[in-house]
Amino acid sequence: MTAEPHLRPRPLDPARLAVLSLPMHDPRVRPLLDELAVEYDTRYGDLFGRSAATEELNRYPAAEFEEPHGALLIIQEDGESIAGGAFRRYDDTTAELKRIWTHSAHRRRGLGRLVLAELEALAAARGYTRLYLTTGPRQPEARHLYLTTGYEAQFDLDADPETIGPLAFTKQLATAPKD
Repeated sequence: MTAEPHLRPRPLDPARLAVLSLPMHDPRVRPLLDELAVEYDTRYGDLFGRSAATEELNRYPAAEFEEPHGALLIIQEDGESIAGGAFRRYDDTTAELKRIWTHSAHRRRGLGRLVLAELEALAAARGYTRLYLTTGPRQPEARHLYLTTGYEAQFDLDADPETIGPLAFTKQLATAPKD
């Protein structure tokens, strides 16, 4: 059975997209933070309490997501912030991905993969050789995204995610050949 044409996700048109590197306080980042708070509260509020989302989103100082060791990227389509993500220094060779987000009205369009590709390229350009990230046990779509884009699970894939807690993943980045 084919999906109704009006229900199919609109394909991405690269000519309509812009990838912006922004500071956390930029107003174009606000949709990411606002929707992540709702998402976290919806999925985990009964587990961690309704203020846990705000605490999680404020856990790291904004400066950790700025150059030279971090980054925050927003993807805009026709001037609207529709996806984004960030990384911060985890250790000398590892960047930790955080805040991977796709606006709820724009899911199933490949934006998560695009955000990952952009973050991976920027982390490699900044000298990182490895990525680390965690996602929550109640985010099966995130787990699927990471597994299908080359991330290695650091947990038993057969275990009940609710018994694991944060699901950790790592990925080695390709390094440029040395002259």
